[in-house]
Amino acid sequence: MANLSQQKRERMLAFLETLKTKNADDDDTLRAIGEIENELNSKKYGLVWEKHEEAVDVKMKDYIPVFTEDHDREITAAPGEDYNFLLEGDNLHSLKLLEKTQKGKIDMIYIDPPYNLGGDFVYDDSYIEKEDAFKHSKWLSFMQNRLAVAKTLLTNCGCIMISINDSEYANLKLLCDDIFSDEKYQGTFIWKSRQRADSRNVNNISIDHEYILVYSRGSNFSFLGRQKDITKYKNPDNDPRGPWASIDLSGLADASRRPNLHYDIVNPETGVHYPPNPNRGWSKSKETLSRMIEEQRILWPSSPNGRPREKKFLNELQSQFTGFSSILDSEDVGYTTDGTRSINNVLGKRAFSFPKSVKLLKTMINQIPNKECTILDFFAGSGTTAQAVLELNQEDGGNRHFILCTNNENDICENVTYPRVKTVITGIRPDGSKYSDGISANLKYYKTDFVARNEEYLSDALLKHIAEMIQLENGIKLDGKRYLMILTDEQADDISSHWNQYPDVKAIYLSKNVLLTTDQETLFDNIPVYIIPDYYFDFELREEGESW
Repeated sequence: MANLSQQKRERMLAFLETLKTKNADDDDTLRAIGEIENELNSKKYGLVWEKHEEAVDVKMKDYIPVFTEDHDREITAAPGEDYNFLLEGDNLHSLKLLEKTQKGKIDMIYIDPPYNLGGDFVYDDSYIEKEDAFKHSKWLSFMQNRLAVAKTLLTNCGCIMISINDSEYANLKLLCDDIFSDEKYQGTFIWKSRQRADSRNVNNISIDHEYILVYSRGSNFSFLGRQKDITKYKNPDNDPRGPWASIDLSGLADASRRPNLHYDIVNPETGVHYPPNPNRGWSKSKETLSRMIEEQRILWPSSPNGRPREKKFLNELQSQFTGFSSILDSEDVGYTTDGTRSINNVLGKRAFSFPKSVKLLKTMINQIPNKECTILDFFAGSGTTAQAVLELNQEDGGNRHFILCTNNENDICENVTYPRVKTVITGIRPDGSKYSDGISANLKYYKTDFVARNEEYLSDALLKHIAEMIQLENGIKLDGKRYLMILTDEQADDISSHWNQYPDVKAIYLSKNVLLTTDQETLFDNIPVYIIPDYYFDFELREEGESW
C-alpha cells in the first residue's frame, strides 16, 4: 500500500528545492526554507505536541544554576558515613546540576509527577486548569525536559519508575518510548490505590487504580522477583537429599496438544496404573518419569483415588525467586490512606494529602537487587521515598542512599519534606515528642540559586559553590578534618605546615590551579588526592570567555 503522507511530503520537499534554486542569493529565505525542510523530515511516528518554554529555561539563558548549602539544616546522625541530599528548588534546575555530578551513577529513579487533573499542575507559576487548550502540551513539555536529563543520570543497569493515572498514562507511555526507547520498556504495574469505591465515581465507574511505568537505561536490567515460599520444603523421611516438597505432576492446560505427555504411570511395586488427565496430561515425558521412578522421586498415593506426585528437592531450585506480578498486592503495598496515616504519624499532625504509601515505595525499591544503590526522586513531595529508603536499610542492613528534589511551593520542603526526614532519622517530631528510636543516617540540605552570566568575576562567584558540587558527587562533607578542599597555593601551604593536626584525612580535593611542592606531594602521598573536575562549570565559563 502506498504511503500517501510520504508522497505528499516528497512533493513538498521537491517544491522547496525549486524555491531554493530561485532564491539562491537570499540568505533569509534559504534559512526559512531550511527550517521548513527540517520539520518535514522530522520523525512522523510518535507523540506530537506543541512545545512550550518554561521560565526556568528562559532564566538559564542569562543565569547559571548553582546550589547553596543550608548548613543549619544538616543532620549528622551517623558520623563517618555518607550523606543523603535534599535539594530545594525547581527540579529542572536541580537535574541540570545533577547531570554534572551524578551522570551515569543513579541506580533507580522514582517519581510521582503531577497527574495534570486540572489545578494540580503548576507551569510557569500558574496552575493549569482543565479548560486550558494546551494543558497536555504543557505537561508533555514539562516532563520531556526532565525525563531527557533523568535518562543520562541512570547507570547502565538502572531504571526509572513513574507513578501516573489515566489522565496522562497514554501520553507518558509514548513519551518514554521516545526518550528511553520502547525496547527499554520493562512493564506497567497496576496499584489499587483506593481501598473502596466512594462518591467520587464517574458514571458509576470507580477509578480505584494508578500505574507505575518502568523503563531501564540499558539491557541488563532485571527486577529481583518475588521470594518463593520455601516453608513447604521439609524432610519428614530424613531423605539424604535434603528438604523436599510434594508437587503436582499434572501438565498445563495446553498439554493436550502434546501426545508424548499422555501415558499411564505405573507403580512398579503394586502394578497400579494411573491414567493422565485427558485435558492436561502429565508435566513430564515418559522417559523422564521412568528415571524419576528409579531415583525414588515419585510419591505414590495411599488412597485409591490419589494421584502420583513429584518429590521436588529444595536444592534443585534454580532460583528462590519467581516473577514479580504486575498486579500489586494491596497487602504488600497498601493504599493511599496508608500513606496519609504514615506521614500524619511521623509529624504528629495532618500534614499532607494523598502521599504515596511507604509500603508501596519499599516494595518497589526492594526489587532493586543492589542494596547499596542510590535512589533519586525529583518529585519528592512529602518525602515518602526518603522514609522508605531509611526504613529498608534498617530492616535489611542495606546501605542505600537517596537524593530528593522538590520545590518549596506552599512551604512544602521546609514544613513537610525536611521535618519528615529529620523525624525519621532522629526519632523526634517537630513538637519534641518521640516518634521512634531513630534511624542512623546523614542529610545535607541544598537550595537552588543562580549566578548571573555577566557577573564581573564569574569564576570567583562560581567557585563559592564548588563545595556543594563536590559533596553531592561524593556523598561526603568537606569538614576540614576528614575531607579537605584546597583551592589556593596558600591553603596548601597552611595545611602542609600543620599536617600533624590532620590525622584522620581520607581525601583531598584539589584545584587544578594549585601546584603542590615536592615536599607536599610526599606529605600527601598516602592520601587520595582528587583534582576538582572541570565539568562542574567549565562549559559555562568557556561560554562566557572565562576558564579556570
